[in-house]
Amino acid sequence: MSSNFDLDLSFDDEAASADLSAVSAEETARQVELLPVALREVARAILVDGRTMSDVSQALSIRQSELVTRLHRAKQQIAENLGL
Repeated sequence: MSSNFDLDLSFDDEAASADLSAVSAEETARQVELLPVALREVARAILVDGRTMSDVSQALSIRQSELVTRLHRAKQQIAENLGL
């Protein structure tokens, strides 16, 4: 039986990902709501709700590689919006 989900995928180049560690949870949540829908769904689930990538990729019926791409883009856009 074949699975449509890559459950062991991780983002290898963390240096390329925006560092939002200094941003408060409240500000992160506010910024997530400003994102386009496709990015917002992923960012809310991962960054705000703290769900796992496996859970979110299955819930949204997307491959985990697509989820990682959307999360990366969401974090980059939030960082840009905040001038980081």
